[in-house]
Amino acid sequence: MPLPSRYILFLIGLLTLGTAKAEDRYPTRAIRWVVPYLAGTSPDRTVRVVAEALSVALKQPVVVDNKPGAAGNLGAALAAKAPADGYTWVYSGSPMSASMRMYKSPGFDVMRDFTHIGQIGTSETTVVTSPGSDITSISDLLARLRKDPGKASFASGGIGSPAHLGAELMLNAASVQALHVPYKGATESVNAVVGRQVDFALAITSVALPLIQSGKLTALAVTSPTRNPKLAGVPTLVEAGLPVTLISFGGLSVPAGTPLPVVAKITDALNRVLGLPDVQMKLESMGGQVAPSTPTQYTQALRTEIGQVEKMMKAARLEPQ
Repeated sequence: MPLPSRYILFLIGLLTLGTAKAEDRYPTRAIRWVVPYLAGTSPDRTVRVVAEALSVALKQPVVVDNKPGAAGNLGAALAAKAPADGYTWVYSGSPMSASMRMYKSPGFDVMRDFTHIGQIGTSETTVVTSPGSDITSISDLLARLRKDPGKASFASGGIGSPAHLGAELMLNAASVQALHVPYKGATESVNAVVGRQVDFALAITSVALPLIQSGKLTALAVTSPTRNPKLAGVPTLVEAGLPVTLISFGGLSVPAGTPLPVVAKITDALNRVLGLPDVQMKLESMGGQVAPSTPTQYTQALRTEIGQVEKMMKAARLEPQ
């Protein structure tokens, strides 16, 4: 015999109440924060600083889970398919937007598959070379590239990474060519420069900074609109005569469909920890800038980046992989 409608409504009410209470209690267990890059990279180090603070704020462990591969696409696709319950996060950012144009089948859609919590910070890239080379300035680098067209090589953390796009823009602006050698991450790419396996790279500043400070890398220019305070003697590319600026950004996202009360709790916690002086000091000591945002602002930044990457690809004559 079918249940009377009043009992059905009663059961639905109980289920709704149970769900609401579960959301109110969030989080009740450990949270996994997927980082789609190798351990030791700039995103990984950033996330570990923020995750430690968020573990305290949310009173539950926030565990970093590195899932590198395919220029970050592997980890992003994994996170996109995770349950939308607030217990799986992903470190998102400009590379995920770039993948929407750089790859024919990245395995996820940055605008459709995620709810975006907020931006954490920004960083420029730095043009670096080995101290053992005869290249000590952008002028030296361009002279070398013009002398031997297409023979010099540059490293990046993967196809579509900020380092790759920035290098292609720089080469296009100077009307020169170089061979692109993609690596699995930013750390490996700068190590290739240190080991002189390639001639130069545009490395995320937070990754390159310790090696520059220790004398293992030579900084030629930064891609930000103004000089980086931690590299005050290093000119911008614009100052060096090339009209190129490039800033990458990163933040926190969760699978689409995550309940709004859970999203609100994560958003509040992220904003609180990014306002802590200790967290800011740790993040900025790595060479980046803390730059929190609202979910709406971060979502728009990711959307805008897709269009910017499309323009950069056309300028650099790059085709989707």
